[in-house]
Amino acid sequence: MSILAEWLAAALLLTGAFFSLVGAIGLVRLPDFFMRLHAPTKASTLGVGGVLLASMVLAATQGRMGFAELLITLFVFVTAPVSANLMAQAALHLRVASKAPAPDDAVPERRAAD
Repeated sequence: MSILAEWLAAALLLTGAFFSLVGAIGLVRLPDFFMRLHAPTKASTLGVGGVLLASMVLAATQGRMGFAELLITLFVFVTAPVSANLMAQAALHLRVASKAPAPDDAVPERRAAD
């Protein structure tokens, strides 16, 4: 196995682990549902992507194409935003309260006079 491939795989694993850790910390630390929704869908998706890219690099050094890893990556990157959107729509439908302030243009009393 090439030393360059090993270093690249190690760097991708560390990057993936970092993003997964940031996603997990965000999931625990953010105060409400809508803010917590971003942590696993953004950072953790990148974390899984880094780990799967490292797996594809190591598969390539062993003579495999890494087709399974490519399909998993595609599946994760397609389904994570869709599931986050569906959860956000369900929370809006159920009128889940958010601690985030509403933007100025969303509140009629705060709109600037044009």
